[in-house]
Amino acid sequence: MTGQRKIIHVDCDCFYAAIEMRDDPSLREVPLAVGGQPDSRGVIATCNYIARRYGVHSAMSSARALRLCPQLIILPPDMRRYREASQQIMAIYERYTPLIEPLSLDEAYLDVSCQPHEQGSATRMAAAIRRQIQAEVGITASAGIAPNKFLAKIASDWNKPDCQLVIRPQDVDSFVLGLPVEKIHGVGKVTATQLKQLGIHRCSDLRQWEKLDLMRHFGRFGERLYQLARGQDERPVSTDRSRKSISVEETYAQDLPDLAACLDKLPELMSKLQGRIARAENPPFKGLSVKLKFADFSQTTAEHSGRQLSSADYRDLLEIAYARGQRPVRLVGVGVRLADDTDQPQQLPLFDVL
Repeated sequence: MTGQRKIIHVDCDCFYAAIEMRDDPSLREVPLAVGGQPDSRGVIATCNYIARRYGVHSAMSSARALRLCPQLIILPPDMRRYREASQQIMAIYERYTPLIEPLSLDEAYLDVSCQPHEQGSATRMAAAIRRQIQAEVGITASAGIAPNKFLAKIASDWNKPDCQLVIRPQDVDSFVLGLPVEKIHGVGKVTATQLKQLGIHRCSDLRQWEKLDLMRHFGRFGERLYQLARGQDERPVSTDRSRKSISVEETYAQDLPDLAACLDKLPELMSKLQGRIARAENPPFKGLSVKLKFADFSQTTAEHSGRQLSSADYRDLLEIAYARGQRPVRLVGVGVRLADDTDQPQQLPLFDVL
């Protein structure tokens, strides 16, 4: 396709909590979260903006959320209602383009580059989509409009909730120059700290570095940093909706020095993985995996077949992966490979009781 791309990133505001507030207006003026209960080591899936004022956020333990906000109401997820709303939202997206890449039940990239709606204006299309979501679904959404996915996602989050921001092609350079490194996709707390230790606080600082120097410090991600600091992102909007895996990973502020330290992290990671699988409605899976990234940024993944989350199996995989590097570890990840229609999975319990 020739010409400038027009990418919209749409993200509904606190989606699960928004559905709960829509269906029970009494919840609109109180701190509200959707997630697991603290007595079962639950995790917050999302929360409304009142709760966020207290420091509550997604992926936080429910117990910590209640310590920050004792009056917080935590409701269990109602996936049936959320899926119904999601189907309405996706149907609205489809009115504007067939090129849709869903990221979750409510969030997606849309490539509207060649679409005639709203006189071909991506900005007007985004506004129309947001109006229709509010009128038909009863919740608000934010949108970002830009020449690529990287910038569109940043733009949708810029003034949340219920907002939109357009980054025009001619404005990309000036917009990116001022971006804090924390805004770059893939830069978490650990990487942000490492960047700042090198004197890199904004993308303008990143641009002073050669690609090879960034790769020496950050491995292959260094090349990605080099590109994003210049507003470059050629990833297409992918319409393949088949999910192949579910995983969680954690980058540690201090490298884990040995195998024992890595093994100590497994229970917490497996608990998070169990929660993520549950949020995906417990799809059948056929394989287990462990990913390690070592201090020198080399990485390896160990896999084998399995249909249950077994602590013993994950320990074995972690030991296999660690033996390939035998050096300090900066990231540990655990995951499952999902079954496809040809695998005919059996109905087995989620956890193997050891």
